[in-house]
Amino acid sequence: MKAKLGIAPIAWSNDDLPELGGDTPLEACLTESRLAGFAGVETGGKFPKTTTELRSVLDAHDLLLASGWYSGTLLENELAKEKDQVNEQLSLFRDLGAACLVYGETAGTIQNIRHAPLNTRPRLDEHQIQQYGRKLTAFAEFCAERGVPLAFHEHMGAAIETERDLDLLMRHTGEAVHLLFDTGHIKFAGGDPLVTIEKFADRIIHVHAKDIRAEVIAALNLHKQSFLDAVLAGAFTVPGDGALDFNSIVQRLGDKGYEGWFIVEAEQDPLKAPPLEYAKIGYTTLAAALAKAGYQIHDRA
Repeated sequence: MKAKLGIAPIAWSNDDLPELGGDTPLEACLTESRLAGFAGVETGGKFPKTTTELRSVLDAHDLLLASGWYSGTLLENELAKEKDQVNEQLSLFRDLGAACLVYGETAGTIQNIRHAPLNTRPRLDEHQIQQYGRKLTAFAEFCAERGVPLAFHEHMGAAIETERDLDLLMRHTGEAVHLLFDTGHIKFAGGDPLVTIEKFADRIIHVHAKDIRAEVIAALNLHKQSFLDAVLAGAFTVPGDGALDFNSIVQRLGDKGYEGWFIVEAEQDPLKAPPLEYAKIGYTTLAAALAKAGYQIHDRA
């Protein structure tokens, strides 16, 4: 089995919380990502948006483009308009060989609203998810036709957050809708990462390896504190620094035949969690778990 290790830039610079690394240059993120051992990165707000510029920047640091977030609004937007909006990013990702487009549904989300308590996130009934699923499937087919598969990201504060939401979404979408498996978000939402793998291994095409600080999450007041409050409190961290057992998670993915990217993604305060130091912790933990599970880690070449 083959795996590649990548990292997201959110440890260096958080687009939703500019006070967390807002002044940190992209150069620092890319240099330290490679120094920590990672073969690739996901995109963020500071990354170039054209093929020529982004390829040049990544090549200069000997890094691949693993993937990146797309803020989808299909819950409210017309399908045709959403297709028009994604075209530029699809072209960029296709040109640079990204594994997938990470689709996050942001219509009505509270994930980036500091004053919105976690319990005020949008909720959909099964009929609404069924309707949404048809539209999402058509959009995912469009992405696939243009050479970039869609990986859906369930997310705290969004309409698709919990195991129940994810179960219904997978039931009411076609095979073109793949899954980004985010260990931290599913656990934060009260789910079990191992159960998610068992249910949806055939849909998983991308992995975000995010650890949680269980004591921080347990202490949150969902009626008063927002997702961004949780981030600032330290809800997330890198593999090896939290409560999740990544040996078991990686082994289960291996048992199910998953091959592809494992992306360390942990939004936290860079002053409290120096990005290079924590990137190394995440890399070391995942590399050991991958080796134990029988994976071969492929580098930039």
